Amino acid sequence: MKINVSSEIGELQGVIIHTPGHEVENMTPLNAKRALYSDILNLAVAKKEYKQFKSVLNRFTKVYEISDLLKNILKIDEARDYILDKICSNENVDCLHDYLLTLSPKELSRQLIEGVPIVKDTLTKFLSKERYALPPLHNFFFTRDASISVGEKIFIAKMSSPVREREAIIMEAIFNYHPDLHTETINPVKQLNYSPSISYEGGDILLIRDDIICIGLSARTTVQGIDFLIDEFKKLKNLKHIIVQELPSTLESFIHLDMVFTMLDKDTCLSYDPVVFNQHNYVTVHIKVDNGKVAWIREEKSIPDALRKLKIDLNSISCGGNSDDWIQEREQWHSGANFFALAPGKVLGYGRNNYTIEALNKFGYEVVKSDDLSKHDINKLKKCVITIDGAELARGGGGCRCMTMPINRKEIKC
Repeated sequence: MKINVSSEIGELQGVIIHTPGHEVENMTPLNAKRALYSDILNLAVAKKEYKQFKSVLNRFTKVYEISDLLKNILKIDEARDYILDKICSNENVDCLHDYLLTLSPKELSRQLIEGVPIVKDTLTKFLSKERYALPPLHNFFFTRDASISVGEKIFIAKMSSPVREREAIIMEAIFNYHPDLHTETINPVKQLNYSPSISYEGGDILLIRDDIICIGLSARTTVQGIDFLIDEFKKLKNLKHIIVQELPSTLESFIHLDMVFTMLDKDTCLSYDPVVFNQHNYVTVHIKVDNGKVAWIREEKSIPDALRKLKIDLNSISCGGNSDDWIQEREQWHSGANFFALAPGKVLGYGRNNYTIEALNKFGYEVVKSDDLSKHDINKLKKCVITIDGAELARGGGGCRCMTMPINRKEIKC
């Protein structure tokens, strides 16, 4: 499949996901924070909800599972050697290299994701409180973050936390070695101007139009990371408008831009208003790049205001509705602003956020429960919000956009 994504809302043609497995339950309340969780998940319930999520995606598009893609490239000697060399070096576990080489592609794929248990064959290991020599990838089902489709290229994320760096290594290998997905990758770590202060993640990058990109300045994406992205956009020599939105440094629910702002249609967005429209606290900056250089940088009132000047006049639907601040806060906390567009005006989100769903319905979005989707002809559905249960998945700290990595969307004129 050709990589090609230039918007948030074009009809989805291909997406990469990862069904959560034992890696999400291999943690305790004591080490959840290190795993970047604020709670622990019930795997059985999470998998039931994720099954709804995946069934919806399968109705609309071609779905790729990371575990299958990884297993396939591990059959290629060069790819397997690259992945193991990189992971073992990066995580200081060279002692595991020979053992990992003995595993079949399927088993190696599983252990690289679910973790490699410690063999208690020394006193140090016996007395260690750790269970894993190679820790599980607890966050990998949030496939949005480790790699980003921008046009026909893939930007490999520089993850802000070391516990997620293996995700980026795996995704880079998939796009470099898988015959069906091979494309050009851009990795800041491999650039001559790389700085350790660079970090950016996919949840902070929204493609509004082929010439407009919104980027969150967040706990996970630094100013240096954004400058790196801008430098890469300069190389394209064409016009780009980059709109940077500063986010609160706390709470955990504000870690990425897509937790407060997502696109639903050409002219409609979903927003958490206290952040998106509160220009007094969080700065919005518009950077114009043209002919390989920054033409100007200026402050804007908000993302919608900046987009309006670029001939995108948005109707904004409020996360949690617009009647009660506390309800807005509660629903934003559980990814009430994090919806995923399957096509223009056809979106997917958590049904647990009742007030957000009600606000969408009032704006003309038909509410369709995922379990009832088979009763509908999806080609005849117009504006609709498809809901999955999401009560358990939301406790992982992300929504439906977080759990998807689009690799191809139909072109659309905004």
